[in-house]
Amino acid sequence: MSDAGLLTHPVRLRAANVSRTMVCVILLAVAVAVLTVFFGRAGERIAVQMCVNVAAVVALGVFCGNTGIVSFGHCAFMAIGAYLSGILTMPAGIQRTALPELPVFLAGHELSFWIALPCVALAGLGFAALSGSAIARLAGASAAIASLGLLIITHGVAVGAREITRGSQTFFGVPRIVDLPLAFGAAFVFIVVARLYRESPRGLFARAARDDADAAAALGINPQRTRYVSWCLSGTMCALAGALYGHMLGAFSPASFYLSLVFAHVAMMIVGGMASVGGAVTGVIGVTLLQDGVRQFEGGVDLFGFALPEVFGLTTVVLGLAILLVIWLRPTGIVGGFELGPGADARLFNRMTRRTDPAPPPGRVRQTTLAAQGLSKSFAGVKAVTNMSFTAPTGQVTGLIGPNGAGKSTLVNLMTRQYHADAGSTMLSDIDLSAVSREGIARAGVSRSFQNLRLFQGLTVYENVLVSALAAGHARSDAAAIALRELQAFDLGALAATRADQLPYGARKRLEVARSLAQDPVILMLDEPAAGMNPSETEDLADRLIKVRDTRGIGILLIDHDLRFVNRLSSWTVVMNRGTLIAEGTPEDVREDPGVIEAYIGRGRTAAAVAHNQKETAP
Repeated sequence: MSDAGLLTHPVRLRAANVSRTMVCVILLAVAVAVLTVFFGRAGERIAVQMCVNVAAVVALGVFCGNTGIVSFGHCAFMAIGAYLSGILTMPAGIQRTALPELPVFLAGHELSFWIALPCVALAGLGFAALSGSAIARLAGASAAIASLGLLIITHGVAVGAREITRGSQTFFGVPRIVDLPLAFGAAFVFIVVARLYRESPRGLFARAARDDADAAAALGINPQRTRYVSWCLSGTMCALAGALYGHMLGAFSPASFYLSLVFAHVAMMIVGGMASVGGAVTGVIGVTLLQDGVRQFEGGVDLFGFALPEVFGLTTVVLGLAILLVIWLRPTGIVGGFELGPGADARLFNRMTRRTDPAPPPGRVRQTTLAAQGLSKSFAGVKAVTNMSFTAPTGQVTGLIGPNGAGKSTLVNLMTRQYHADAGSTMLSDIDLSAVSREGIARAGVSRSFQNLRLFQGLTVYENVLVSALAAGHARSDAAAIALRELQAFDLGALAATRADQLPYGARKRLEVARSLAQDPVILMLDEPAAGMNPSETEDLADRLIKVRDTRGIGILLIDHDLRFVNRLSSWTVVMNRGTLIAEGTPEDVREDPGVIEAYIGRGRTAAAVAHNQKETAP
């Protein structure tokens, strides 16, 4: 077994995750120590603010980092947390003066901060569940704009609800109980929760859907659900961070949770690296030190004998320039996509893990047949697929060939519900796949690869295969063993800790097949798996697929332009041209079919040219 076969022991993986978490905590502790030791009380105030911002930005990153969507609306949750905690903990005498028209159900509680926190968490979760039911349906820029709309609405409600928030006036009387130990402890807890979620199955699903929603759906992962879960957890955490923020300030207004704070938190997240918890911590430390350093010059200062004038807004300008500089030099942030600490490097990761046995090969699958029945699809009036019917049973490789533009990939997309068919259906024995969701196709036992590589680029080789096994419903330890089995089967063990986007091309193609097989499918659809490979790589892949067919008994639907590759593997070949079925039969029969020869070679070719082509495509 290669060194990278040491990847799957759950205890060691947890140890690596704990180590990465501790690196984040230690980094924050060092920054806090430097501030308090060298700058006294002023430094301690900055350290408290920094720890609270760590909690808030880490909470923001639970959604943004795992889904890839930048949210401008999470300060709305902070406002809810701050106001609710402030009302529940405010001394009754001050409350009667400051909020004389406060609704009865909110008045007079005077709870301790720790008892108020569960109420804040429930309120944050409820608001997140309600707002997330709409925002989770969106992706990319649409979701970002929707989150900004949520912030604007919440700000408007806070300004208008004068009997609860005092409107745009200062909301005062909130006990200032957040000191350095509390703030640092809260930051520590938030870091741990964020790391646990990131490495959990739900977190892996969210990161997979972030990198490629269609590929994730083909594994049975619901991208919308992953966004919703991330939004709810992130919103709940932000509400708690808002309570901390409010009790740190003691007095605030709706403007305290509006665009300035949003800009600062998003900047911290982007500067450090949105895709990792370590990036959030690093960004908060860097931006906090930058802000407080520049703020000293904002009111004017004498520097080396020169009097610098007062510059209003200098802090915001410098922060904006810092974002531009980081995006230019480090588009993924200072830390990037990987976490700080052991496990980010393959050699360190391998030293921390020990050998574990791969899962045994799965038993031979049940006898079943995948059948396309009269499938048709048109795009803007152009018929891409017309009345296509054929079968692909288990235990053999069925080739699907045709010239460029024949409609092969469109047909596969129809069968896997990536596209909705205009007519016809797809059956897996007695299961009508046309009636299930695209995520349900994988659960029914059909797995696939794509014509264009669709790996989860931000995940490692190991995580790409692991997430597939987890999506198939396996427990974490079983999924890890299955992932190791497939890595070994396709000679990817030595690359297990490498990010997918750093792989050579041939390894990427093998990884996509290994990921599909980690689901233990009944039918495997491979859309041009050898495209772009050199002859030796193609031969090697053919050998591995033959072994899969013989040992597992699954059915393989093989789509490729390489006739030699298809003929070597398949015992039955289906030929398409211009969206229709033109021939099917054994490879020998298909090679001699006049319609196939015409589709590939064209009219007017000599018998010698036809014979030469048949010889070249023979297995």
